Amino acid sequence: MPSIGATSAPSPILEVPPHTTPQLHHNLKHDSSVLALAVGNDCIYAGTHDGEIVVWRLGTFEKVHQIQAHKRSVMCLFLSEDGSLLFSSASDPIVNVWCPRTMNRLYEIYSTNDSFGDLFSVSYSSQHETVYYGAQNTSIQWVNLKDPTRRVAHDSPNHPDRRNHRFFDSRAVGGTSTPRPTDERYDLIPRSHTVLETDKRANKMFAHFGYVYCMLITKGTTAYTEPDEEVLISGGGDGTIKVWKLGGREIGPDGYENGIEEIVILGEQDAMSIWSLAVDGSFLYSGKSRGVIELWDLDTRQKLRVIKAHKGDVMTLRMGWGYLWSASRTGTACKHDTVHYGEYQRDSSQNVNQKYQCLTQWKAHDGKVLSSAVTTHDGNPIYITGANDNNVAIWMLKNEASAEQPPHEEHEDMMITSLREFVSFKTVSSRPEYLEDCRRCASFLRTLFKKLGANVEMLSSEDTLHHPVVLAKFSGKLEPAQERKRILFYGHYDVVPAETRNGKWNNDPFQLTGTNGYLYGRGVSDNKGPIMAALYAVTDLMQAKSLDSDVVFLIEGQEESGSRGFKETVRKHKDRIGAIDYILLANSYWLNDDTPCLTYGLRGVMHATVCVESKSSDLHSGVDGSYMVNEPLSDLMTLLSKLKGPRNRIMLPGFYDSILPLTAEEEARYDDILSVLMEQNKEGVSAEALKANLMARWREPNLTHHKVKVSGPDGSLISSHANAKISVRLVPGQEVEEVTSSLTSFLEKEFSNLGSDNKLSIQIDNQAEPWLGDPSNYIFRTLEEALVQAWAPLFSDKDSNDSSNGANGANGVSTNGTHTNGGSKVRKPLYIREGGSIPAIRFLEKEFDAPAAHLPCGQSSDSAHLDNERLRVLNLMKSREIFTHVFKRL
Repeated sequence: MPSIGATSAPSPILEVPPHTTPQLHHNLKHDSSVLALAVGNDCIYAGTHDGEIVVWRLGTFEKVHQIQAHKRSVMCLFLSEDGSLLFSSASDPIVNVWCPRTMNRLYEIYSTNDSFGDLFSVSYSSQHETVYYGAQNTSIQWVNLKDPTRRVAHDSPNHPDRRNHRFFDSRAVGGTSTPRPTDERYDLIPRSHTVLETDKRANKMFAHFGYVYCMLITKGTTAYTEPDEEVLISGGGDGTIKVWKLGGREIGPDGYENGIEEIVILGEQDAMSIWSLAVDGSFLYSGKSRGVIELWDLDTRQKLRVIKAHKGDVMTLRMGWGYLWSASRTGTACKHDTVHYGEYQRDSSQNVNQKYQCLTQWKAHDGKVLSSAVTTHDGNPIYITGANDNNVAIWMLKNEASAEQPPHEEHEDMMITSLREFVSFKTVSSRPEYLEDCRRCASFLRTLFKKLGANVEMLSSEDTLHHPVVLAKFSGKLEPAQERKRILFYGHYDVVPAETRNGKWNNDPFQLTGTNGYLYGRGVSDNKGPIMAALYAVTDLMQAKSLDSDVVFLIEGQEESGSRGFKETVRKHKDRIGAIDYILLANSYWLNDDTPCLTYGLRGVMHATVCVESKSSDLHSGVDGSYMVNEPLSDLMTLLSKLKGPRNRIMLPGFYDSILPLTAEEEARYDDILSVLMEQNKEGVSAEALKANLMARWREPNLTHHKVKVSGPDGSLISSHANAKISVRLVPGQEVEEVTSSLTSFLEKEFSNLGSDNKLSIQIDNQAEPWLGDPSNYIFRTLEEALVQAWAPLFSDKDSNDSSNGANGANGVSTNGTHTNGGSKVRKPLYIREGGSIPAIRFLEKEFDAPAAHLPCGQSSDSAHLDNERLRVLNLMKSREIFTHVFKRL
């Protein structure tokens, strides 16, 4: 685009490198304040204080139209999504509909209700072919453009210019009415092709308890409507935002149409007016009085951020190129960083703390900025502002386009496409700066599940710090419904951090990358890939009309940070989840890269912080240190040393008493595992040592000291405060509450024996119960059958004794497989346990009184939680096949 009349960039008020203040590319001067802006593919439309609409061509900026559109100020302009209709509302109070190309006046619309004042906002639903406008008298009114019953003659006596006004046209006996104002410009307003009168009943009075300043139409933004269903969002002078369901034509008991139905209300009636709105997925931004921008999650109805953006009222907001653009009454404009995905996703190494921070701020006008628009013309991103200094400013933006995204295969499997977007969300639940990422991801899942046929709800506890739990229910076809089995699939959409500054990731961890048969990305194996495999298995069955059972997905967002809030959320909404017959999860990996496995046991965990603190502040060890001073760190070290004895035996009273004994069936499973691992044993470890190592990690408890932290800087100090992070890994038979109580009592007793004047405190950070499944039950048998069928080439078809019955061969190696020097094929999957913990699994078993089973989808080399996490494409496809079999059979 040529820089016609371009000037230098204005002096910035704020710049955060590498972001720079936009260049003022062109200035369009007029002789009246610019109150409203809209932009199409090739034109800019400005609504003015004098009631004109002025049209300039993008690129050359020549004026192509200047139309007297209204008798009074044009308050709002709205261009339809397809660019075929331009809507204007004004203080007349009239709504006009224009052809954007010719500026012919297609429709003239007015209300037949009296005293509704200025029309501050207008919007249009293409789905319903209906115009909605917000008025000064707090109402929202509407009319269908195609409704023949609303068409009237041009000289209708109900027209605001002709009908009697109860206030302005009132007169006492013998008095006269106030003459109506006239202006020769009024004769210049084009005659409309069609006149529409809004039915008195198509009126929502007191839509807000304040003027209806702004409105927008969007879809796919909230869990309370269908993904492709348009909704109306309005902001009022009372400080509230409302979301309206559209389309009703029935007359309610109050005598009005139910053409809009309130489904969401946000904010409080604090008289902090909502001047502007912008939407980005399920995130809604509202520009308010006193320079405030609020960020709302439309799914959970929670306020996520309050941003102090300007000194004056935020009159206009726009989303463009992954950034939020705001401008205010003080004449300033700002560019803000946001959480954004897809086309404008920026590099994951960006400073996440800058999200929703002002990146640039500059003085855009010598007056109040009242409107703005964004567009891309000839590949150039452009930000446009209009103000009461009678100017429209064209700002040329640099470097706003995202880095080129890796090309997707034209016929890529929809599961891979969905996984690609799923991985792009930086759902690091342990870091508060990623809170919005997690909520955006939950909204993505909500939309995806809904599109694939599920009934979806977003569950949350009262605590806004906890991320939503996505509940999606797919209904089977078996009738009556009471005879259907109900299968709960548990998963989590959060991930652990992906550190990119050390340079060990070969690619951006939040852009799915395929290399040599593997998919790389954070969370692809733990747990986003398995979730997609399970989801698309259900859709396969639904398309084949083979899904008899109900499948319920329960996907949480804080598993990687202790599943905080998950129990409370499930209990609060248990009636919505319903009864459950089986629980299935896929949140672990094979024992090696070659042999399919089933997991039937996990250790539990209890994390605690042990703190010793002094009544004194930090002291100097030379000046103040003596045997008379009880040092917190010394007390803490003494306590920690009491927890473990010789050979790492945990010294809590009765700690080992309830551990379940080793059965013959379980020992046989270890022997099955050894039959595989010993063939890959290149270090010469004996079978007995390898078996002991597995048992120690899987079925024996352990206590770990993680780290110690002290107050004060490094140096010769006696710290006034010392704390230690410890964890206890528990095994089936041990109850986490009992161990927690025992640990607390033990530490308190040992501390009292010290005779110290310091203070001891013990904080339990999180807990997870151990879990032990039953490999002989129906859900495990079904999983085993599915694994053998899906991975048939990896299994031997030679008959042998059931390995779980413990038939052993020489040297403790089971006869579960066929063994040769070149390798072996096992007859069935390996049944394994793991030393890690999943907080939800035992809780769900107890809460729903249903058995759980665990399918590892990935390989041991997947590097979950590590750099370059990956999942083999074959494993992903086979997991989908296995889930399809299991959901069909259960």
